[in-house]
Amino acid sequence: MNSALPSEQEEQHPINLDICGPSLYEDDNHRTWLHLDMETGGDLQVELCQVDYPSEHNTLTTSPLTSSTMPSWWELHLGIQYLDFMGWFWRIVHHVKENGVEKMILELMEDS
Repeated sequence: MNSALPSEQEEQHPINLDICGPSLYEDDNHRTWLHLDMETGGDLQVELCQVDYPSEHNTLTTSPLTSSTMPSWWELHLGIQYLDFMGWFWRIVHHVKENGVEKMILELMEDS
């Protein structure tokens, strides 16, 4: 009996991600993404997980932590990286769907 692990599947990158609540972003397909803090060895990285979160629970206010530390929006640039509202570029490190959950890791590029 072969017990294969579920395979990772590459996903299409959202065109836009706009902040819509504390630690929540909404993409151009009206899907919500939860921002999760990541501990790294010095590079600024963020993990975004696509979650089913009813839009009526989203508030237009943001938490002080989210609004001061996270971009209010990202826009896909040249299909390979994101540009934020401050003009900084974020490299797409990882974007897959595993075990039914879509995840994306973005890393702030040093030359931003």
